[in-house]
Amino acid sequence: MKILIGLLIIAIGAFCQSSSYVPINRIKSWSWESYWLVQGIFAWLLFPLLGALLAVPQGGSLFALFASADSFHLWMTVLFGVLWGVGGLTFGLSMRYLGVALGQSISLGTCAALGTVLGPMLLQIFFPEMNAIASLTASVLWGVGITLLGITVIGIAGGRKSRETKAQQSAVTEFNFPKGILIALLAGCMSGCFNVGLTFGQDIHFSQTSPLFESLPATFLVTLGGFITNAVYCLCQNYMNHSFCDYGKKEVWGNNLLFCCLAGLLWYSQFFGLSLGKGFLAESPALLTFSFCILMALNVTFSNVWGIILREWKGASRTTIAILLIGLTILIISSFLPQLL
Repeated sequence: MKILIGLLIIAIGAFCQSSSYVPINRIKSWSWESYWLVQGIFAWLLFPLLGALLAVPQGGSLFALFASADSFHLWMTVLFGVLWGVGGLTFGLSMRYLGVALGQSISLGTCAALGTVLGPMLLQIFFPEMNAIASLTASVLWGVGITLLGITVIGIAGGRKSRETKAQQSAVTEFNFPKGILIALLAGCMSGCFNVGLTFGQDIHFSQTSPLFESLPATFLVTLGGFITNAVYCLCQNYMNHSFCDYGKKEVWGNNLLFCCLAGLLWYSQFFGLSLGKGFLAESPALLTFSFCILMALNVTFSNVWGIILREWKGASRTTIAILLIGLTILIISSFLPQLL
């Protein structure tokens, strides 16, 4: 029963994340780099900080926790957050060129697979005495392999759609499949660094912290690193595109701040849900290791639901839609495979 509750919490977080880009469509008169930076303040700084504070017991201090943590683990957590920031940045660009459904499918699918295996592999290199590689059991690796298969099938569906119809142009004005697919794959590879950062920061918590909140301080450190990457890029784009004037448009600040805040809250919900959900998965070490991959696979599933709602697959043939559904089914199966084997 605990396992089902944990999976349900992760699924709710995945649904929220997959919905986080819908509010962005309501933002007015701002360039991409402007709203991406502002929503990032909420998604990668404010809400992760509030979440991390939940892991601080009475009389404790988040600053004191970070000061007392192993410096190598702390800075590796932040470093992989910076690298994840590249993935987060290109993740937004992948949806710019592919749309919500296909962009999230390719990026998150690749992120799911690499994020699962990179953490234990790197820990094994730096700290062989931990034997972290042992967590990558045969069932976990099978799950990763099936996830990659699902990504491939969804990619085939996306390629067919781009050839079959130009209706996508009305939903995604800058649709570019070759460019978008390369960016999405890069986004997925770099986004996998998020889970690597969480792996390095897995011991950064108070001993009194509830298992439900243990990973939230590390989550904040990873998103802090990611914010640095995105902020530097967005501010450079503001300068190059002369779009600093966006922040002076007082008539849209109320609207844009509201929807950036909502987008940030929905985005952060996935990792808040992941932390809570993992607290219920202790009975299944395989699912615990595979939980990040489960989150990403469910993100893909729900993002395609939004893609259908936003009419991004309008005009595609029934065969293409069938291939898409097969790919989604494979991803869903991969989420539960470690528990079944």
